[in-house]
Amino acid sequence: TSIEDIPQVMINAVLAIEDARFYEHGGVVYRGMLRAALANLGRVKSQGASTISMQVARNVYLSSEKTIARKIYEVLLTFKLEHQLTKDQILEIYMNQIFLGNRAFGFAAACETYFGKPLQSISVAEAAMLAGVPKFPTTNNPIRNFARAKSRQLHIIDRMEENGFITATEAEKAR
Repeated sequence: TSIEDIPQVMINAVLAIEDARFYEHGGVVYRGMLRAALANLGRVKSQGASTISMQVARNVYLSSEKTIARKIYEVLLTFKLEHQLTKDQILEIYMNQIFLGNRAFGFAAACETYFGKPLQSISVAEAAMLAGVPKFPTTNNPIRNFARAKSRQLHIIDRMEENGFITATEAEKAR
């Protein structure tokens, strides 16, 4: 699905939860990486620090092993992606290749899988539900664990409102 054919509400839901400053940074957010590294070293709840660009670099080109060497390669590949592709091209790759559970890769496939309709007719509530799936696609999708998917959906609706992607009225209706 080309980026032009992905509804803005779906893009906004993904940006709200994954990388709200996607169009503002160069692919790597050093402060986020440092925060995650300190949290992970301190053995508190593990935190990620991957931007959408970093996720594309990792998911398309690297393994999922959690090593320092792999993270370095991820950062270097992210720089290369950011240099060679536009932000819209990177986002298009992400929106089409991310695994969303139940054999669905990409948000268009996930919309058909979970809601039985094309992505072009997605609502704010449905977009928020789908945007929450990438964190735990196998266990927290709406079919496998609706309660957890619903909880994540509500969090994403809040983030969409906080980031100005939707109004308070739209947020209330989506909830």
